Amino acid sequence: MFRVNRRHVTATLAERVLAGDPRAIARAISLIEDEDPAGAELVRAIFGRTGRAYLVGVTGPPGAGKSTLVDRLVAEIRTQMPQGQTPQGSHAPQRAATVGVIAVDPTSPFTGGAVLGDRLRMQAHAQDEGVFIRSMATRGHLGGLARATGDAALVLDAAGKEIIIIETVGVGQDEVDIIRTADVSIVTLVPGAGDEVQALKAGIMEIADVFVINKADREGADRLVSAVETNLGLHTYADGEWRPPVVKTVATSGRGVPELAAAVAAFREHSRLAQHTRRKTRSEYRLRELVAQRFMTHLERDVLAPGELAAIVDRIAAREVDPYTAANELLGRAGVNRAG
Repeated sequence: MFRVNRRHVTATLAERVLAGDPRAIARAISLIEDEDPAGAELVRAIFGRTGRAYLVGVTGPPGAGKSTLVDRLVAEIRTQMPQGQTPQGSHAPQRAATVGVIAVDPTSPFTGGAVLGDRLRMQAHAQDEGVFIRSMATRGHLGGLARATGDAALVLDAAGKEIIIIETVGVGQDEVDIIRTADVSIVTLVPGAGDEVQALKAGIMEIADVFVINKADREGADRLVSAVETNLGLHTYADGEWRPPVVKTVATSGRGVPELAAAVAAFREHSRLAQHTRRKTRSEYRLRELVAQRFMTHLERDVLAPGELAAIVDRIAAREVDPYTAANELLGRAGVNRAG
């Protein structure tokens, strides 16, 4: 009876999400973030109505001014006319693209929630019905992206948000995770923060579709631009291959933000044919992640005794057993043929 009721509640919530109800969107993302079983049922219910939104990833080191930049980028998008929105000769009222923002924040060690909440972000858009902003906690997940970010983006997609911006914590080299979630990746750097060295790291260079030098009114901005351009020059670009532009911005004043929006639009147009391949890669990554996560949950919940996995980890740390042997033993106990 409870399961029937839960399915009914989930179906009702899904209908409200598809109708663009902000409270339903918030509730749906909360279910996903809390890893509630109803969250998975919700994704099943809405998945067929997704795939229309364009995902913009914004990453970079802490202190790069990403939140202010995203705030300005949202304002710029909301003043623009999306391509193909109003057919030529149509008298329908023009409207700007709707925007969803997922801001992935560090996890509070006390509550497990996001340290920087929705109320602290982008207050200028609070009264704009075309913008939905949500902070999510990383909960210790490496790479800055919260484990549930992909599903939260699906909710916003199903709710009709045409552009979804995902802002990450930007901690360490694990920022490459963003490429698996976004259609376009913006890497934000700032002068005077050691980013000349950071930009040299292959992981950062490879994930960027657009480079932003924010706080470009600071000393050293031109030097940082040169460092990035020099590294880009080490790569030979084939005819027609996208070469990431370097855009200078001052997010606090909005300077350079229209140029950034134009660069994103140019990349979207340039990569239109390759977008399917990128989304296929994203789907494969998500499938592998889900299978691995669910297998580990099954192993810990249904196969191993409480504390047994921790004991095996202790044995590996003590060099009493190697990780390959331990993995094969766990696979065997779970009824899976060992692979070497």
